Amino acid sequence: MDWDVVEIGPKPDLSMELRFADGTRGRVQLEETHLLGVFGKLKDPTHFCQAYLEDGVVTWPENIDIAPDAMYREIKQHGQWVLR
Repeated sequence: MDWDVVEIGPKPDLSMELRFADGTRGRVQLEETHLLGVFGKLKDPTHFCQAYLEDGVVTWPENIDIAPDAMYREIKQHGQWVLR
């Protein structure tokens, strides 16, 4: 799929640079106000930077992940996706 993530670069400021299967590149910024419930663990920059790819999906330990199709759509339109 075009929206499969093939490269990630997580940063301690809770952002990451991404590249998708079709070559689209962009940035995702997670704001602490969005990180509730199971996502609360991602407020810790050390935990956030443990992001890895599993079958084209950005994933963290304990089965936390973000839908790649939503990221792709926003990045394709705006160059970035800020989760507030």
